[in-house]
Amino acid sequence: MIEGPYFVLVVLAALACGLVAGAFVAFSTFVMQGLAALPPAQGIAAMQSINVKALTAGFMTVFMGAAGLSAVVAVVTFVLWPDEGTVELLLGSALYLFGSFGVTIAANVPRNDALAKLDPQAPESAERWRTYVSEWTMWNHIRVGASLAASASFILALT
Repeated sequence: MIEGPYFVLVVLAALACGLVAGAFVAFSTFVMQGLAALPPAQGIAAMQSINVKALTAGFMTVFMGAAGLSAVVAVVTFVLWPDEGTVELLLGSALYLFGSFGVTIAANVPRNDALAKLDPQAPESAERWRTYVSEWTMWNHIRVGASLAASASFILALT
């Protein structure tokens, strides 16, 4: 059984991954749809602003904290190799680190960087915006699933 500081670490990782999943699901279920319904120039400008604000301490603490906690859970699991929950702990760590954090770095951030360079008023930006919304949201769905599955996996390890 997982006990003591290790238990607290896993609970914190589960909570952090769940919080990130919640933030991502909000974007997948209504934020991106709302932005896509705006005229392209307004949607682009709004998302450019959101992307700047996402880098502030509030979200980044949770997002990066979940990555750090997941990495520490993986390392501690390899060191302690508990009798129970090992697969769930390693799976939860991998799901968050690769499926959420990794996808963010490899897929969503490059799209955000390209969007930041767009002039919202330029005529060619409208088509790029439609492509951005579609691709970014698809990758975000993956982040939702991975973060939620990581949280569930950590919880299963504790049961």
